[in-house]
This record gives sequence, C-alpha cells and structure tokens, in this order.
Amino acid sequence: QVQLGESGGGLVQTGGSLRLSCAASGRTFSPYAMGWFRQAPGEGREFVARITWNGGYTFYANSVKGRFTISRDITKNIVYLQMGSLKPEDTAIYFCARKGSPTDEYDGWGQGTQVTVSS
Repeated sequence: QVQLGESGGGLVQTGGSLRLSCAASGRTFSPYAMGWFRQAPGEGREFVARITWNGGYTFYANSVKGRFTISRDITKNIVYLQMGSLKPEDTAIYFCARKGSPTDEYDGWGQGTQVTVSS
C-alpha cells in the first residue's frame, strides 16, 4: 500500500517562500496524477495544484496561479510544491494525495504539513 508523507511546512512572513515535499513509499508507485490540497482552520479542504505523473502536465487553483509551482521527481517518487509570494490567506495544513486514474478520486492522504504565513 502506498503511503504519502508531507514535509517542509513552517512559519514564514508575508511575501516569503516555502517548498513542500510529498514522498511516496510502498509498492510500485505509478499514479495518474498527484495533487496538493489545503485546509484552513474552520474551512473545507481546497484543491491547490495537480501534476500528471507521466507527462508532468500541471493545473492550478486560481488563488495560487503564478505564485505556486508543482513539480515531481519520478526517480525519487517525490512531489514538490514551491510556494512564493505567500499571503496570510495561504495559512493552512497542506496535504498531498494520489489519483490512480483520470476518473478515480484522490486517495492516500498523508498527515499534512502546517504552513503559517504571518502578516
């Protein structure tokens, strides 16, 4: 069974940057896509970005487009989320998840990593 583990969160000032990592372990890892999501206090889980595993095609939420970049290292089974120009409203727990096929739901949710942006 594939397990996902997020890391790289922390406290950063407005305008700062962070890079999150999501490492996959377990059996052979070959998803259709990987996604990053976030959940702010008292809010539902929000889609942030997605990347297809084989082609590297990316898609972003409008709220992060131009500021965040998703990438992956298929040799290490790691997905990254480079976050820049951070705003207080980016404060949330960030999660990664896998999508087995275009029609599958996301699964394999990790524990998440906290990102806090101070004003």
